[in-house]
Amino acid sequence: MNSKYLYLSIDLLAISVPFLFSFYSKAPFYKKWKNFGIATLITAVIFLIWDEIFTRMGIWGFNPDYLTGIYIFSLPIEEILFFFCIPYACVFSYFALNHLVEKDHLFPHQELISSALIILMLIFGMYHMDKWYTCVTFISLGLLLAYQMLKIRPRYMGRFYFAFMFILIPFLIVNGILTGSFIENEVVWYNNNANLGIRLGTIPVEDIFYAMLMLLLNIGIFEWLEDWDYYKKKISP
Repeated sequence: MNSKYLYLSIDLLAISVPFLFSFYSKAPFYKKWKNFGIATLITAVIFLIWDEIFTRMGIWGFNPDYLTGIYIFSLPIEEILFFFCIPYACVFSYFALNHLVEKDHLFPHQELISSALIILMLIFGMYHMDKWYTCVTFISLGLLLAYQMLKIRPRYMGRFYFAFMFILIPFLIVNGILTGSFIENEVVWYNNNANLGIRLGTIPVEDIFYAMLMLLLNIGIFEWLEDWDYYKKKISP
């Protein structure tokens, strides 16, 4: 395979299997496409603006050896597709696990987990205000979790944390390749002056919480839309 198609291939492979299983009759995710589409579009716009700003600041960037060469502003088309393909795979996994595992094992502990994450994210984020990636990611996740816990009080957070543990496995593989594992150079490079410099293999530790933030925003909007649809059906004559 031509190395210029590597990032594009990763995007397409990430979505291919979840897409095919979306038509499984006992868990038809394709019936949720409308709400997923709205949720991922809103989330993608937020993250692409963030991505564009950080790319221009030199906080991260992209190796042209692994890109097709198509750009929109400063972002390669593969990076833009990332914010649609990866959320699809992740939200599908969350949806599928909800069908496969009936009991919400982490429900009794969801507030404790959220509280611990809020405290850690805000403390670490504010302590590292000089490191843009660390600061923005940690504080954003802490604030989103705090808003959910204090304002929305969702009942799905136990399932979210449970699903995230499973999603971490393919995430580490995909992100490992993008950051240089198993290949000669990295697809996405990071300026270590803007992060903690702590890596899991080749993956900056911030990427885990960045992924959690992106997935939580997708699922939060998705679940809100699902509840709204249920409410409309309930009150309709």
